[in-house]
Amino acid sequence: MPHQTSVLPEDMISPVRDFPKVRACLFDMDGLLIDSEDIYTFCNNVILQQFGRPCLPWTVKAQLQGRPAPESAEIFHAWAQLPISREDYLLKQAALQRINFPTTQPLPGVAGLLANLTASGTHIALATSSHAVNFKLKTAHLQPLFSHFAERNRVLGDDIRIPKGKGKPAPDIYLLALKTINDELTAKGQKEITPEECLVFEDSVPGVEAGRRAGMRVIWCPHPELLKIYRGREHEVLAGITGMSRLPDEVEQAMDESGAKGRVVGRPGKIGDGWAELLFTLKGFPYERYGIEV
Repeated sequence: MPHQTSVLPEDMISPVRDFPKVRACLFDMDGLLIDSEDIYTFCNNVILQQFGRPCLPWTVKAQLQGRPAPESAEIFHAWAQLPISREDYLLKQAALQRINFPTTQPLPGVAGLLANLTASGTHIALATSSHAVNFKLKTAHLQPLFSHFAERNRVLGDDIRIPKGKGKPAPDIYLLALKTINDELTAKGQKEITPEECLVFEDSVPGVEAGRRAGMRVIWCPHPELLKIYRGREHEVLAGITGMSRLPDEVEQAMDESGAKGRVVGRPGKIGDGWAELLFTLKGFPYERYGIEV
């Protein structure tokens, strides 16, 4: 189901702050750039129905989105209670995904957004929890779209540079995506980009939290069904304080010791702080609001 265009309530739009111009845009992939989240749901439901289980509800799916596969699997199987081993489930799931992932299509507004950002000279990088095998299945037929992301600026879920247990909602994947850009700039003798100069694009709640914890501004463009689940809690999602993170209090406190200009890296935001915005579609993106000239 495609993202729907709607009118934004004023309090869901980032209020004007003295933010620097956005120099880099960092993108999630599943459910944000391409319609693969619906395919994940379809594949899961086929298996669930084979064993007389109900279809995957969005209350559960919302907890799976954006997370690394091992964490998602723990949540899914705790709910599903299937009468087969996890190994058998993975075999069935992989078979269905091999058939269906190559049918992914870009979501509305994505092609134009990436083309405009590239033309404007804005740096872009990919930060997806998808591992390399699934990434290839989902994107091999969409090379014109994904050619906007240089190989060196693609950070996948099984990237060995991401510490174990540090997938979304931890900030590591977005900080690493920014590092891939800054490594290029440093090599060219150019000024590095700060987290505050980055704009993260996400559809998932853990992903929004990851972006906020990275000290970056965030666009949340959720699936319509996910938005229904969080109706009335949108401000919590935008602040990154829905409770998705499992970081203990002492680790949260330690993270306060290091940060970037404007916000502390590692900590979520605050309600109404202007660092995140809800959009129902990526069509007609408000470039001017972020200092991007197209």
